[in-house]
Amino acid sequence: MTSMQSGEVLQGADEALEHASNEPVSATRGYWHLVWRRFRRHRVATISAIILILIYAVALLAEFVAPHGTASRFEGYQNAPPQVISLVDTSDGFRVGLFANGYAVEEDEESRRRTMSVDESSVRELGLFVKGEEYKLAGLIPWDRHLIGPVDPEEPVFLLGTDSLGRDLFSRIVHGTRVSMSIGLVGVAASMILGILFGGLSGYYGGATDTLIQRFIEFIMSIPSLPLWMVLAASIPTTWGPITSYFAITLILSIIGWTDLARVVRGRFLALREEDFVESARLDNARTLRIMRRHMLPSFSSHIIAALTLAVPGMILAETSLSFLGVGLQAPVVSWGVLLQEAQSVRSLVTTPWLMFPGVAVIVAVLALNFVGDGMRDAADPYN
Repeated sequence: MTSMQSGEVLQGADEALEHASNEPVSATRGYWHLVWRRFRRHRVATISAIILILIYAVALLAEFVAPHGTASRFEGYQNAPPQVISLVDTSDGFRVGLFANGYAVEEDEESRRRTMSVDESSVRELGLFVKGEEYKLAGLIPWDRHLIGPVDPEEPVFLLGTDSLGRDLFSRIVHGTRVSMSIGLVGVAASMILGILFGGLSGYYGGATDTLIQRFIEFIMSIPSLPLWMVLAASIPTTWGPITSYFAITLILSIIGWTDLARVVRGRFLALREEDFVESARLDNARTLRIMRRHMLPSFSSHIIAALTLAVPGMILAETSLSFLGVGLQAPVVSWGVLLQEAQSVRSLVTTPWLMFPGVAVIVAVLALNFVGDGMRDAADPYN
């Protein structure tokens, strides 16, 4: 089915819904406009799309959103618990603003171990667009303002607590958003190229070419993913820098993650290669790659977009798993998987449960991407 035919079916379904809801029927709309209208009716997908936009905005403006840098340490605040923000301060009169309680240090007389707890008797004031560490906004514009932070730099505030080295966990999660969310996009982009290329050639030519490519795909899919990821990731030299390791991990995930998309593209090409518009392009002496790119791919591009959206969570989970196991990205790179390494022991979960907050970020991002992918798939399906 071409995009024009899909558009006609979507137009009919759209008009039926408008008649059922007593809304006026407008003029004939384009295919992508109809897909967008159907997507907006998917409430969960729409909310998830807004969440994704906010997540990627945080990733782009990480230095501005985070109160501190990834390597900033605060002596005397190791393993400090999270502080709750309140809008009213009644400790000294009545004030409205952003406030958080301070910390109190407690020492166990038997073990001589120092622990920190929230002191409700002390109050620290927070502000918006406060002056702090200098950075380059989006890597270009020098600036020193942060979205939120303490008014008094001598009284730091840690919204999600600190780790064993006294580093602000909220700031590190914000900075880790850039790596963890971008590795999914970059990995899926590389997988898209491989999947469309090999899947398209397999479905377009068929015969021996199809058999050879499909047997190769089945061989890759028969290998357990996690052990294969670990073997390939462990082969990365330790002398490589953070950026090189980042692209190496992305390439590894892409090499393994293109097979499902190739199967989808192959099935669609097998159905489309006998269509009249494809045969007309062949008789017009169009090259094979041009037929695939200009005539066949646009007819189911919406399905490819939906499949890619659903593939991004797999990439994010794969990077998180590799980094958590110690064979993926390593410090000083900050990603959600690297941050979760500190929460591996049972003792950490008992004494500092807030170290699991990066896992919450992973769950929210993966669920949002899955809901958006489901919504796009339903919106692009003319018979749904």
